[in-house]
Amino acid sequence: MTEVTTLSRKDDHIRINMEKDVNFHNLTTGLEKLALPHTALPEINLKDVRTDSTLFGKTLHSPLLISSMTGGTPHAALLNLRLAEAAQAMGIAMGLGSMRAMIERPETTATFQVRQVAPDILLIANFGAVQLNYGYTPAHCLQLVEAVQADALYLHFNPMQEAVQPEGDTQFGGLLAKVEQVCRYLSQHNIPVIAKEVGWGFSQKNCRDLHNAGVSAPDVAGAGGTSWSQVEMYRAENASQARIAATFVDWGIPTAEAIRNARAAHPTAPIFASGGLRSGLDIAKCIALGADLGGMAGPFLKAAHVSSAEVVTALQETIQQLRIAMFGCGAGDLTTLRHTPLITRN
Repeated sequence: MTEVTTLSRKDDHIRINMEKDVNFHNLTTGLEKLALPHTALPEINLKDVRTDSTLFGKTLHSPLLISSMTGGTPHAALLNLRLAEAAQAMGIAMGLGSMRAMIERPETTATFQVRQVAPDILLIANFGAVQLNYGYTPAHCLQLVEAVQADALYLHFNPMQEAVQPEGDTQFGGLLAKVEQVCRYLSQHNIPVIAKEVGWGFSQKNCRDLHNAGVSAPDVAGAGGTSWSQVEMYRAENASQARIAATFVDWGIPTAEAIRNARAAHPTAPIFASGGLRSGLDIAKCIALGADLGGMAGPFLKAAHVSSAEVVTALQETIQQLRIAMFGCGAGDLTTLRHTPLITRN
């Protein structure tokens, strides 16, 4: 695979996500079957609802993450700056897109650098875990983190996406031992590693194995939102490739189930919830399930094509939805919300 292919694929992904229906067809996040218990007597004031927390030494004003999306191209650089400006304004976390392009083409580094507009946020660098089987090393991971002054590193896991890409990297054998090497190496520099799925979810065994390897937190990124097999279907070079990718439109572990898997695997480790979240109410449900924060991508990507102010507006709406959900079930802070039992509805 050439370097040009790596970068053109990134712009393909942005364009397809903006222009096409890339959602799961039948599989859902499972969150629609869960409800917070309504109380007509919350015994708190809406203005007093608190959504602040601390994660990896950083204060978050709200348990919200702008999930990893893009980087590596001029268009992506503008989007990242707008997203980062909004994250700084709202005091939330942000994940960068896959950063392998920085190693292949160092001149793309600036497209990922956002500290100049977001000096205080929890910022997460991002690298494909499978690349550890293609000659990349823990030192490369540290290089990426330091180049963008990130606070943590995502190692993302996307076997199904790679499998349906004609140019996919599918050598996932023996990967866990190399993940452990990265965790050990970065821990010497006080850099936590977060294992991130990209939309198919983690099993309980996955979460346990990754924790035992030294991963500080999973980002479960469950099924029910963007189906990357659908994205790759639209990138297919011929009808056969498209049919193969389309077969897996409803593959994966729903987000709600993936959160339960992560919490069962480790009772106290932080959990990032993502995968099909579309509102502050969804984030509230995820926290009640056991997550520590919720990540969203699609709504903010669309807003970033307009302006950073538009992203701020989208974030404000999401946070207000979260606060109203907490008020509506009588949870004045995130600790109380985390101990609020959910109602299951068929």
